[in-house]
Amino acid sequence: MKDGLAQRKSAMLSRCSEAARRCSRTLLFGMTTSLILQSVPVPTGCGLDADELHVTSSSKERRIRVNHSNLRAHAWKPLPSACNVRIGSRVYALELAHTWAQLAPYLTLESLIVLGDSMLHAIASQPALSRGRDESEIRHNFFETITGLPPFKGKPRCLRAMAMLKERVASPKESESRLVLLRHGIPMPDTGYAVPDARFASGAAMTLDLAWPQYRIGVEYDGDQHRTDKAQWRRDQEKREWLRNRGWVVITLTGTNLADEVSKAEYAFNVARHLTLAGARFVFSVVPMPLEKVIGRRCESEGSESAVGE
Repeated sequence: MKDGLAQRKSAMLSRCSEAARRCSRTLLFGMTTSLILQSVPVPTGCGLDADELHVTSSSKERRIRVNHSNLRAHAWKPLPSACNVRIGSRVYALELAHTWAQLAPYLTLESLIVLGDSMLHAIASQPALSRGRDESEIRHNFFETITGLPPFKGKPRCLRAMAMLKERVASPKESESRLVLLRHGIPMPDTGYAVPDARFASGAAMTLDLAWPQYRIGVEYDGDQHRTDKAQWRRDQEKREWLRNRGWVVITLTGTNLADEVSKAEYAFNVARHLTLAGARFVFSVVPMPLEKVIGRRCESEGSESAVGE
C-alpha cells in the first residue's frame, strides 16, 4: 500500500504543480487532494471526485477563479495559516486535522472513523508531519484542533467519530475489521500491539494488527501483498509460528471476510468464540449494532471509568 500511495502522491504533485504554474500563484489544496499529497488513503464512499484538484481559500470572496476544468474551489473559514504543509515550490496541502473536518460532510460516520485512523498513522509515520511528537501527543493535538474549531458543517459527526479513533492502525481494512467487531459487541482491542519480548530474527518487534493481550488473542489482516510478496509471507509465518508456540491464538482475515454482512458476522463470531474460550465475558450481538449505539456505549463506559478514578 505504501508504494501505491507514494506513486499517487507523485502523480498528484505533478498535476498540482502544473495548476499552480497556470494560475501563476501558490495554491493550497484541501479535501481529497490534500489526502493524496500527504499519502493518506482516500476513503471509500467519499462524495467528492478524487480526480479533481480541490483548492481551498478562507472565504468565498477569496476563492480563486477556476481557469481549467480540473480545478474545484472551496472555502474553509477556519483556515490555519502556520501549519499547512509545503509539498512543492507552489503547492501546499491543508493540515490533516482541518482536512478531516473539511471532509466530514462528504463521508459516512464509518468512513470518517477509518479516515481519522489513517490520518493519525500518516502523521506518526512521516517525520515532516510528526515533528518529533509521539503517537499519544499526535492524537491529543489532533483532537485539540477539532474541538477548538468554530462550528462547521459536520463538527458533531467529527466529535462522535473521535471517540472511536485509534493510533497505530496501518490500513483502512484494519480499521474496518475493528469496527465490525465492535458492532457485534466485542471489547475494544489494542491496535498495532507490540508483543513484549517478541522479535524477528532481524531484531524488529513483532506486532499484531488487533490484540486482546490479557487473553493472548490477536487478529492479523492480510492484504494482497501478504500473499504475493515472498519476504512479507515469510515474516508472517515467522511471527505467527513464534506466537502460537507461546500460547497465542492468531486469527487471520482477508478482504473476503469483510466482503458482505454474512462474512463479517462469521468473522466476528470466530473472534468472539476464541475470546470466550479464553475467559472474556461480554454480550455478543448477533445482529450488528449501529455505530451510533457503539459510540454511545463507549462514551458512557469512559465516563464511568473517569468517575471511578476521581
